[in-house]
Amino acid sequence: MPFPSAGCNPGIARTREAVWEWADSHDLSLSPAARKKMIRTRPELWISLIFPTAPQHHLDLFCQWLFWAFLVDDEFDDGPAGRDPRLCEPAIDRLVAVLDGEEPRGAMERSLAELRSRTYRDRPAHWIRQFRRDTVSWLWTYYAEAVDRATGHVPGRAEYITHRRESVAMQPFLDLHEITAGIDLPESARSLPSYIALRHAVTDHSGLCNDICSFEKEALLGYGHNAVALIQRERGCSLQEAVDEAGAELARIARRVRSAERELLEEIGAAGIEGQTRTALERCARDYRGLVRGDFDYHARAERYTRPDLVEIDDRESLSEHFAA
Repeated sequence: MPFPSAGCNPGIARTREAVWEWADSHDLSLSPAARKKMIRTRPELWISLIFPTAPQHHLDLFCQWLFWAFLVDDEFDDGPAGRDPRLCEPAIDRLVAVLDGEEPRGAMERSLAELRSRTYRDRPAHWIRQFRRDTVSWLWTYYAEAVDRATGHVPGRAEYITHRRESVAMQPFLDLHEITAGIDLPESARSLPSYIALRHAVTDHSGLCNDICSFEKEALLGYGHNAVALIQRERGCSLQEAVDEAGAELARIARRVRSAERELLEEIGAAGIEGQTRTALERCARDYRGLVRGDFDYHARAERYTRPDLVEIDDRESLSEHFAA
């Protein structure tokens, strides 16, 4: 890990309180098993490591998004909708419709509508389009995985990398970064090849780090969309050899982050970008290093990843109650 740690946001304790208060106020009552899993997940830790200098109101909002996203993730990774495309499609359809302004039904949809309202306030139209695209792309990856499970299809590694870039859900949080950074990237800046490459590298690092740390838990659940599992399957190697190869790839991705940073500075100069846009792009390049490091540190500290022995397979079905109208 070549990037130094910026530490943890001092507002972490208040954010932990705020996110559970928010969940209770929106009727996101978790079953005992789901509650234990969320406590072990520690969404407030990830947010506080990723955004170490964010003000409290941003930290709270972003953590509430993450709490909601983890509920979605647990439903489709572990619950019945993630194994049956006929259940998955209408559930995702409804979430996308609510994100687009349709009247919500049920606790998950109502909490999404509330998050959307607070997040979109005072944001420019092009930012909203970007955030919507990234969020919707993430949601539909669960449907793609449900279809894969139903058909027995196992993606190749190249196919999986593209899929994982969306399914890890880092892209929407890169968008949220712009809120707390106080920047506004125009469409031209978002279209710079090096900026796109930088976002891809940050996202790829998060996805692979998550896969390495999630492999044991996901193997217990029979979940095959994991880079370590795919390496082991394609190479016919031992688990340790697959983990070692994934770790080496993680280091290469970190080098891609640095390379994309250098290329971004070159492209800023070549395109004659100055003023607020230049400042915003430089802020992204600087802060994205911290995002990579914070995500890396989180996976080494949260029991969701460090204690695969705590997985409670028999309680998976109860998570579906959050999607009931």
